Amino acid sequence: MKPSVAIDALKALAHAHRLQVYRVLVQAGADGLTVGALQSATGHAGATLTHHLNALRRAGLVNDRRDGRSIWCRADYAHMNALLAYLTENCCGGKDCGPVSTCAPAPARAKRKALP
Repeated sequence: MKPSVAIDALKALAHAHRLQVYRVLVQAGADGLTVGALQSATGHAGATLTHHLNALRRAGLVNDRRDGRSIWCRADYAHMNALLAYLTENCCGGKDCGPVSTCAPAPARAKRKALP
């Protein structure tokens, strides 16, 4: 994958509503969802959903097909997997990561009490 293609995909997913739409489509599986079902699942207005779907389409993350009066949208799993492979191709400095990564998130800091 070219870096510019990865950047386009990451920019599209950097918006909270687009990420939400994309995650719903990924969870829907290979069949995808109709635009109406996607709208019901996300709660976005029609025009807003269309805007976000167009951005995801341009980034290559989503494709659709027309079936009569319905438009079915689905995640492009090949593109998603290519993006994940690109992001992780040099994971762990070329060492075998094993089934579970040894990387661990930093512990959450305790909140400080406000001074009176």
